[in-house]
Amino acid sequence: MDELISKLTPEQALRVVYNLCEKGGDLRLAVLEEARNLLGGFDVEEIAEEVFFALDSLDVEDLWDRSGPRRDGYTAPEEAGFEMVEEELKSFSEQVIIYHELGMLSEEGTYCMGVILGFYRYEHESKSEFSKWAVDVPLECTGFLLDEWRKRCEDPSAGKEMDSFLAQSCPKWAGYLIRDQN
Repeated sequence: MDELISKLTPEQALRVVYNLCEKGGDLRLAVLEEARNLLGGFDVEEIAEEVFFALDSLDVEDLWDRSGPRRDGYTAPEEAGFEMVEEELKSFSEQVIIYHELGMLSEEGTYCMGVILGFYRYEHESKSEFSKWAVDVPLECTGFLLDEWRKRCEDPSAGKEMDSFLAQSCPKWAGYLIRDQN
């Protein structure tokens, strides 16, 4: 039987989960609890490491291939670098929104902190050649991500927690990112 489950395609496995949930009862509750545990099973450091690795793996050769003269104009290396960072981090930004849509607001804030910390570490610790072409990109992307999170966040204590995190974990950016510095 275990072999049968392991041979399912991702689409088939998802269909099995949906079918089990439709049956309701204890099985539905167990599936929902397992999904919540899976989505909540992370910490700030883990997400920061994933973001750092994703950014640090960007290849400067790809940047050079994307930049320069084109039939429809010219793409500056800095612009191409920004686009590459945005593409690499799209799934992280989408996950922040998914947590919000699911009403998992604590997880949304924690995940957002992890993404921000990953950006911060990349800007300050990366030795990759690509990072030299994307100098302001981490702070700019962080500012956008944080602004969008703040628009959705209705809990003042979560905003204060975020500001405290920024002051402690991202001190060189705190002056730019913390809203109320009184």
